[in-house]
Amino acid sequence: MKDKARIRKKFVIEGVVALFIAISPLLFYGYKYLPVGVETWTFLGIDFGHNGFDDVSLAFYYYLNKVVPLLLLVIWFVTSKNWWYHAILIPIAMYSFQLFTVLNYSNSERIDENEILYVIAVTMVVIPIVYFIRVKLVDKHVHGIDLDAMDTELQILKEKEELRKEREKLEQRRKTASKKM
Repeated sequence: MKDKARIRKKFVIEGVVALFIAISPLLFYGYKYLPVGVETWTFLGIDFGHNGFDDVSLAFYYYLNKVVPLLLLVIWFVTSKNWWYHAILIPIAMYSFQLFTVLNYSNSERIDENEILYVIAVTMVVIPIVYFIRVKLVDKHVHGIDLDAMDTELQILKEKEELRKEREKLEQRRKTASKKM
């Protein structure tokens, strides 16, 4: 019974994601269907303002041009099974910083200009992580190097060396003891 509920829940979630992906072009160009030259727009009892832009349709142009790709990238990141999926964090960060700038827009600011500095900071963290994952995978699957097996072998060699040194010490003690007698 629990399996049916889990399958149904998974089916609903995947259906919503597929529906969002299917209607994303409509959402992306949704600003074209808003009234032009209006400073406020009411939808389902919610008032949307122009937020410093010339009108509501221009504000939604910027909002939707940031939100829709951001959500599609997040879906891609969450559903990806490739080893390099962490690299998707870079465009996610870029769109996130751009969306933050657009939402906090004032007439004197410029849009999509200074976010590169923030993206560079995120990139400096993400790229080494992705490269480290790649090196691990290439070593294991391409070159046939199993790092865990190598660590185990090195540990065994260290233990053998310690035992050899202990045996030498015991031999020295035995020789010293036999000379005293």
